[in-house]
Amino acid sequence: MRALMEGSLLINEERSKDQHFYAEEKGSSAMSLRKSKYLAVVFCLGALSVFSVASWGQAVPAEKADEARVDRLLKQMTLEEKMDLIRGGLEDPSVYQGQAGYLPGVPRLHVPSLRMADGPPGLLTRIAGQAETATMGVAATFSTKDAEANGVVIGREARALGIDVVLQPFVNIDRDITFARAYNTFGEDPFLTGVMGAAEIRGAQGQGVMAQTKHYVGYDSNSYNIFIDQQTLHEVYAAPFAEAIKAGTSSVMCSYNRINGPFACGNSDTLKTILKDEMGFRGFVTSDWGGVHSVLFLNEGLDMEMPGAAEADSPFKAFINNYFVTAPPEPPSNKALDPEELAGILGGPIPEEPKGNGLDLGGFPRDNDKTTMREALKNGTITEATITAAARRVLYEIDRFGYLDGKQKHDVTPQAIEENAAVIRKTAEDAAVLLKNEHALPLKNDDLQSLALIGPGALQIAAIGTFGERSPGLTDRQIGPLEALKKGAPSANISFAVDDDMTGVPVPASAFSHDGTPGLLRTESSGREKVDAQLDFTHSNGKSLPASGTVTWKGTLTVPSEGEYWLYLQALGARARLMIDGKRIGQTGAAKGTVHGDIQYATQDNGFPTVDGLDNVRRAVQLTAGPHSITVMASDDTSKAPEQIRLNWMTPEQRESNHKAAIDAAKKAHTAVVFVWTRGKPDFALPGEQDKLVEEVAAVNPNTIVVMNVSQPVAMPWLGKVKGVVQMWWTGDEGGWATADVLLGKVNPAGRLPFTWAKQLTDYAANDPAHPERSAKGVDGKTTYSEGVDVGYRWFDKEKIEPLFPFGFGLSYTTFAYSDLKVAKASDHGLDVSVRVKNTGSVAGDEVPQVYLDAPEKQPTGVQFAPKTLAAFDRVTLAPGESKDVVMHVAPRALEYWSVAEKKWVRSDARRVRVGSSSRDLKLTAEK
Repeated sequence: MRALMEGSLLINEERSKDQHFYAEEKGSSAMSLRKSKYLAVVFCLGALSVFSVASWGQAVPAEKADEARVDRLLKQMTLEEKMDLIRGGLEDPSVYQGQAGYLPGVPRLHVPSLRMADGPPGLLTRIAGQAETATMGVAATFSTKDAEANGVVIGREARALGIDVVLQPFVNIDRDITFARAYNTFGEDPFLTGVMGAAEIRGAQGQGVMAQTKHYVGYDSNSYNIFIDQQTLHEVYAAPFAEAIKAGTSSVMCSYNRINGPFACGNSDTLKTILKDEMGFRGFVTSDWGGVHSVLFLNEGLDMEMPGAAEADSPFKAFINNYFVTAPPEPPSNKALDPEELAGILGGPIPEEPKGNGLDLGGFPRDNDKTTMREALKNGTITEATITAAARRVLYEIDRFGYLDGKQKHDVTPQAIEENAAVIRKTAEDAAVLLKNEHALPLKNDDLQSLALIGPGALQIAAIGTFGERSPGLTDRQIGPLEALKKGAPSANISFAVDDDMTGVPVPASAFSHDGTPGLLRTESSGREKVDAQLDFTHSNGKSLPASGTVTWKGTLTVPSEGEYWLYLQALGARARLMIDGKRIGQTGAAKGTVHGDIQYATQDNGFPTVDGLDNVRRAVQLTAGPHSITVMASDDTSKAPEQIRLNWMTPEQRESNHKAAIDAAKKAHTAVVFVWTRGKPDFALPGEQDKLVEEVAAVNPNTIVVMNVSQPVAMPWLGKVKGVVQMWWTGDEGGWATADVLLGKVNPAGRLPFTWAKQLTDYAANDPAHPERSAKGVDGKTTYSEGVDVGYRWFDKEKIEPLFPFGFGLSYTTFAYSDLKVAKASDHGLDVSVRVKNTGSVAGDEVPQVYLDAPEKQPTGVQFAPKTLAAFDRVTLAPGESKDVVMHVAPRALEYWSVAEKKWVRSDARRVRVGSSSRDLKLTAEK
């Protein structure tokens, strides 16, 4: 829904267990193996959950459904009952969980309804799900076991929260980093994306819930009109979906964009020919929410329309058409489309981000065929046989998952908090990528005796980055790196400076008045009036308001001087709106009927909640000195929780004072660690003045380290001036602990970049000014992926562009040596690649050997080959001095190309095999 607004390869069956090693500092920061209470928790919980799921996962779901049973049920169904298997509906409000979609089912025949909930990562319903590490962070682990464990968490959360279908994994390609949803992918490589997505599917579906793989296909740009040649389509953009099908995904979500002309949800070439015929997909295809533009899409391979019916008061009522309607049409909605209300769901631009960083509905396709199913059945353009065939695919999966036999679960039960937390913490640790280290990390005794942490991401953890379709997280569990470091190194002397205070302070009573008297006039829905000196009603001060109320404050805000004031509207248990001088300044993101949870979450509108756990709508407002009218409104968010609402601010003077304090703290400390963050805007840059902050800190402290909480590459103009950089991604709820353990050396970082980190934005194929056809704007309204198969690092290799950091890159606190490369033909006609990896350093650590295939020397005319492609990888743990022979399997498909002329996969000529620690550090070479 968010886009309206903006066989799987088992690498090595005998690979070492993903056990985790920790180390304690011993003098010169040497690390040794240690067992900890946390490690015991991971293994104990893992034994009960992650690893035991394999045996259950083999039986759930079944490989095939009972087709005779499916057909018997279909013969008993009326047309309307079949329709209720292929179109979304509205769930009874008394049991509705705020999930994205609902399929009514056929109660008469005991065919259950289905609930579909958003992700990734995690789950979004009325009950807060735990925040998992960002998808890009999961990819950075280069561990299919970590990916499968995350899938288990997703599935386990779904079972606890009464959800049947999780709308993930997201297996599009990080082709264009300016794409609004690129952050949510598994990176730029189709092989990595495919195997990680497939692993998540196995984990989730092993818990007895359906996984819906999205978005099929070519949904890798802000453009809605995409053109991809057939070889590239098969080898790059459809390839991860092929892996999902091998992993048994129940369903596939088609995307909003056009692909080679037709819309993806009505494209017979991609849906029928490629997905269902060539790939052999037997599950069902669901439209993305609002992605249907004609009832005739059903003839072209679509099986289900979502969301179908919409609540009368939903902001989407005027936006989404409902085609699979057999009843007489409803009168047109008289609710006008409100872009600001829709934008509020995702949060508008916060002060650090570029202005205009809000919702743009202008490009979303609105060219709709208004014909409904009722009319199509009458004129014969849709037949009941086609409806039956689509319903059969849905019923097939319902039976395959055991839902016809009562294995479905719609009651809400306690979540497995601790079990899930252990996986989230381990993933955040495994995802950490050490980008630079000039003997700065891990922190040593001298560092810890005089250490300054700077930035809001030090006090609070950047758990989710940006809200959208993901789980909101459990803010009461979120411990920031500052507190985690103090617990991990209790004798350390650590100072903290926020620089950018995102919680702010309450607007003082002296600034408020109404009708010439002090305070704001509060009016309740009952008509009762009261004057409040300040707008500050929270649990923190014991003044929260009763649940389910509607309250309005009006009056005058008087500011002492002209300037840019940062106003913070903070709320929980309520929806809220702020107006200054009659203009809407901001509002909380939750809105009734938005099918994104309905409840106001603390992480919804700012990435970071307030320090006391409130949602935070932050806006920069230019105000002249003197009085300004102000209105604040609060209303029920359906949570039935006490309403908390507060109006805080940061004046220009306060912001300048905080910045000076941060530089002063850095100057006084032996070592400074600056935490930087982004929600994804601006493109290829940190928001606000964070670059300036790093530069100024580094200027006064030669021992500056940067911790990054980003999910896409950004410019790093200060890189040469700092001693260390560690990329922690958006960590999830447990990321504070993970960050502290990496900094202290209790965890040795071994994550790898799942994308190429360029020196400048224009180095990327999609952003090369010499090829405007590749951009989201395109040429003549068309975006053409003219780079073909050369996506990501392949483009950099082809054009001989030096990246800042290459794909697959990541440093360690130890060193490794590679030797004894051997390549043998495998029984499945692929390759088995063996290499000996030795830990040559003094501390334990993980290494990620990667196998790449060179392009064949002899290439058929008209066939494109990338200079080299990732074909296998593994992640192994080695103690100091330990060696292991690592065997990685290259699947037969990696040795094939899609022949456009023959319309089939063809074996390529001999390929040179390279093995190393990144795409630009390939230490060993062997002929096939």
